Amino acid sequence: MDAYLGIDVAKDTLAVALVGPAKPRQTSLANTPAGHRELLAWLAKQHLTIVGVCLEATGIYGDEVAQTLSDAGYRVSVVNPARIAAYAESRLARNKTDQADALLIARFASSEQPEPWLPLSQEVRELRALIRHREALISQQQAERNRQQLAAHPAHVAQALAEHLSLLTKQLAACEQQIRAHIEQHPELQREIELLDSIKGIGLTTAASIVAETGGLKRYRDSGAVTAYAGLSPRQYRSGSSVQRKTRLSKLGNANLRKALYMPALVARHHNPLLKAFADRLAARGMAAKAVIGAVMRKLLVLAYGVVKSGQPFDANYGRAIGAAAD
Repeated sequence: MDAYLGIDVAKDTLAVALVGPAKPRQTSLANTPAGHRELLAWLAKQHLTIVGVCLEATGIYGDEVAQTLSDAGYRVSVVNPARIAAYAESRLARNKTDQADALLIARFASSEQPEPWLPLSQEVRELRALIRHREALISQQQAERNRQQLAAHPAHVAQALAEHLSLLTKQLAACEQQIRAHIEQHPELQREIELLDSIKGIGLTTAASIVAETGGLKRYRDSGAVTAYAGLSPRQYRSGSSVQRKTRLSKLGNANLRKALYMPALVARHHNPLLKAFADRLAARGMAAKAVIGAVMRKLLVLAYGVVKSGQPFDANYGRAIGAAAD
């Protein structure tokens, strides 16, 4: 008997619902490697042919369970949360609990048959792990620097902070060396990163982060798909003739990717002629400064997609054509 599995992903837990010919079956598991193994064992006991597994794209929290299920041979779909939200509205769904959401996702999979998720290659998975480890080290380093500067410390505390900062600096340098070595060992990764580095505002670190967090831009059918994955698609809110709010970025996507694009967008806003002109036009229309940076982030990702798909380094004239289409 055919069945569909829906998973509501949280940081620590997985709410699971299985819908098929009989009454829905549900359970809850830890979002850990052990919990993922328990999920596989639970599925094996159901004696059903599971046609599809579906979960929302929730950044880092769903990556491992999606990979585990894919490795086990299941057809996994990872969909934009906006699609699930629209489906919920169409069904007039009222309940908002983890289990209710899991059941809704399973029914969405059964009804909509979302496209299968393409698992990340091993080299991209390793790059992503290195990039995220680097970000964690930078966060720890900044936290310890803040502690140093906030107050005077007893001598032994000041020494401990200095030693920890020294260790973090060494670990960060080693991690960055590992990232460079990993990229050099994989020509396809290296080529995509070099193409992205040709865009003014995107450096090697940001280029590596984009590849790691997207899984490679060639995976996406168009620039709209990758900006949706990043949570950088414009989101309009209109109801009737009287309620019309400002268009905002959806932010329903990979927060790590948005974070990686933020500082490059600030740089490109002032130093990339194409993006500076674009930002100036938006500012002249009265768009708030923060919204302008969000739009520049989106345009930067569109340009990145265009460069990778073309296989050619960034060209200002080509970039203008892409940019005009994405305005």
